[in-house]
Amino acid sequence: MAIPMDQIAFENLGVPSESPLHMPAQDFTKKPQVKHAQQGWTQFFARVITFGGALALTTYATYQMVLIVSQGTVTTMQWIMVGLFCLTFVWIALAASASFAGFIFARQRVNSALTDITHKKTVLLMPVYNEEPSETCAALYSMGKELIANNLAQQFEIFIISDSNDPDVWVKETAAVKQLKDALSGEINVWYRRRHNNKAKKAGNVHEFVSRWGARYDYMLVLDADSLLSANTLKVLMQEMASDDNAGIIQTLPSLYRGDTLFARLQQFAGTVYGPIVAHGITAWQGNDGNYWGHNAIIRVNAFAESAGLPTIGGVKPFKGDILSHDFVEAALMRRAGWAVRMLPALKGSWEESPPSLSDVATRDRRWAQGNIQHLAVLKAKGLRWPNRFHMLTGVMGYMASPIWFALILIGIVMAVQIHYVNIEYFSDQPSLFPQWPVFDSERMVALFVFTMGILLLPKVLGLIRAFFQSSLRKPLGVIRLILGAVVEIFFSVLYAPIFMLIHSQHIFDIFRGRDSGWNTQQRLHNGTPWLQLFRLHFWHTAIGIAMTVLLYHYSPTLLVWLSPTLIGLTFAIPLSAMSGSKSIAKVLRFLGILNIPEEVISLNIITQRDKFAAQLKDYLQDVSIESLIEKHSYQHNHFSLLCNPPKPTRGEPNTDSIIAKYKINDATHPHEALSWMTKLEKLAVLSDSTLFNKLIKVPG
Repeated sequence: MAIPMDQIAFENLGVPSESPLHMPAQDFTKKPQVKHAQQGWTQFFARVITFGGALALTTYATYQMVLIVSQGTVTTMQWIMVGLFCLTFVWIALAASASFAGFIFARQRVNSALTDITHKKTVLLMPVYNEEPSETCAALYSMGKELIANNLAQQFEIFIISDSNDPDVWVKETAAVKQLKDALSGEINVWYRRRHNNKAKKAGNVHEFVSRWGARYDYMLVLDADSLLSANTLKVLMQEMASDDNAGIIQTLPSLYRGDTLFARLQQFAGTVYGPIVAHGITAWQGNDGNYWGHNAIIRVNAFAESAGLPTIGGVKPFKGDILSHDFVEAALMRRAGWAVRMLPALKGSWEESPPSLSDVATRDRRWAQGNIQHLAVLKAKGLRWPNRFHMLTGVMGYMASPIWFALILIGIVMAVQIHYVNIEYFSDQPSLFPQWPVFDSERMVALFVFTMGILLLPKVLGLIRAFFQSSLRKPLGVIRLILGAVVEIFFSVLYAPIFMLIHSQHIFDIFRGRDSGWNTQQRLHNGTPWLQLFRLHFWHTAIGIAMTVLLYHYSPTLLVWLSPTLIGLTFAIPLSAMSGSKSIAKVLRFLGILNIPEEVISLNIITQRDKFAAQLKDYLQDVSIESLIEKHSYQHNHFSLLCNPPKPTRGEPNTDSIIAKYKINDATHPHEALSWMTKLEKLAVLSDSTLFNKLIKVPG
């Protein structure tokens, strides 16, 4: 039964008093006059190793490829193949050189332990968009409890900034936030604000927060919906920022955790064992010219406001519009303004979660690919440091390398068919003792293949060697299980790589056709992918794999052997994709100790505490829905006490969703009947307006 009430009027407990901070959009056409500090010797040598090494390796490999095709007259097709090989090899070489630099410069010291942060204030800022509320609030609860236990509660506040636009998610979100506020009441402030306009997506969400409440805080620790950081890590980040007046952003190296599918466990094992080597290398050469990954990083709020406001890009698709991959650009703009952007890869206690399956990664990568390609329009901005331009270019090539690799494979197949079919002109009109057709040095080709595989595997090998000598990895995991985990990870990486090649190639094709990726919620919990959906996603991958296999079996059995790992991955793309989301395989491997990470062997209170509160919230939220708000005053109070007032409609542009919802309420004979007639936008309008909701619950039932 609806609760008879004359009106619903609640005090807004969601947000603090506003403390505005101006955040102007930056001008890409103007170069600020800023003097940057000189690099140190470590940074200089790391750059020589990384870029000099990559140049040397690429030059050697390309020269060998030229010698391979130079046994006879070099055809146009062969020269194209050499060029494509060079483009793909240089990125492999950069990863190998960076990992070698990381192996050498792996030591990192934190010298800010005695820095006083008593009078500083940091906000744990969590942007959410239709996320599972029990998961996000559980992470914040656990971080809050850790801060309280370590006497750091006075230095931190929690602020959830929501862009959720699904009414069913929103009512659960406000209910979960109210439970979080109650659990931390009197110890840490918990604030909540939902935007009514999702302009500029996550970047716009953060921009509005800084513009309204930025002056309230010295620093903001930007989180993702799956982020978790220990109290010690939060303290060190705050001390590092307080000890360096020039620091603008300090990025942690998040470890992947909580993986319960095969794909997630492959990712978290690779991140734990191989990731730090590359991260240390990148940190060594970039120094203060670092990058920002959008989460698990601390930011100086006033510096961010004055230098990182994002403009809207003009031009044509896919470049025009709001900047999607905003984090790279924000780091570049802060560095352009003279603020240091650096990373602390040795700092532990920073976690995030991996997408659970190959299909989930494909969905996420579509948005990332569009955002990274958009950076091609940002590269021309004046005043950017060359390392920041390189970070953006690396992001672009992370996706562009796939169509280049695919083109290289197609060139090889075309040449094989050409040699088989074309009537070869063995002798031209000119006097010659040699035929004029594509010739390859097979022995040198084998040697180059082995060399390329060695360069490709070098980061993994160095990461494994490092793990053997690092007690924090060796003791909980064991040497034998580390080796077995690496073998399993490499095996599946080889099979999944060609599938991603075609997925990313399709992404690039769609992007340059002007197709927008949209803004979908990232899937973090996996309950299996229907076979029909897998078939639709991977049908063409399978068809291409089978077609190339048949073609090479007939025309070039030798090339078929060379490309067999690629062709196997494509041909069996559907079952491989299904396996990626398998929890059964993941459980068996975990039982055997393969692909384990230290967090699964050594229990950590922050993770245990998080999981326990998540389970409690999930049980509580089962009864929370739009319909339950009609019946229970406590649910109504929880929801409406956290709302900010909706924006007033401008003259001549009425809120049509509210108007239509009002008319449907007037026509209904029961509140649930009115709800059944409403669209999502109309439900959002009712849930945003206590007066309109009061009208709904007064409908006779």
